[in-house]
Amino acid sequence: MEPIVSIIMGSTSDLPIMEKAASIFEEFKVPFEMNALSAHRTPKEVEQFATQAGARGIKVIIAAAGMAAHLPGVIASMTTLPVIGVPINASLDGMDALLAIVQMPPGIPVATVGINASMNAALLAVQILAQSDEILKTRLSTYKESLKKKIVQANEELRKIQYEYKTN
Repeated sequence: MEPIVSIIMGSTSDLPIMEKAASIFEEFKVPFEMNALSAHRTPKEVEQFATQAGARGIKVIIAAAGMAAHLPGVIASMTTLPVIGVPINASLDGMDALLAIVQMPPGIPVATVGINASMNAALLAVQILAQSDEILKTRLSTYKESLKKKIVQANEELRKIQYEYKTN
């Protein structure tokens, strides 16, 4: 089994956040890899990864970083693959990372999800991959339908809760 998605994090301290993305890929049966690379501490390794990812069969890259958060942008500057940035709340409530990732210069796009939102990053990657994979598209439709059912069920449970002035 060869990976088609790469999860890159600036440090293994980001793993508790990025495990949510891994869980999504497990659920959707998408082969992925996880690595720690730092734009500042291992720039040569980042360049090697970014320039060779496509040739290795990677189709989407999720890059997570906190604070200065240059990792997603640096990777995006070296590849034509879609890069999804996950800002990590390492300082300043994650706003520094969010702004560092979302404010890319023209020509170097990075899709950016919310702070610590690795689950959404994985789902976005699945949506990208599903455009050319009918099995994955079916799994995604089933997943989205299950989200709808959860809300319908939650609403039914809310109807059972009684308050003196509640009207429904």
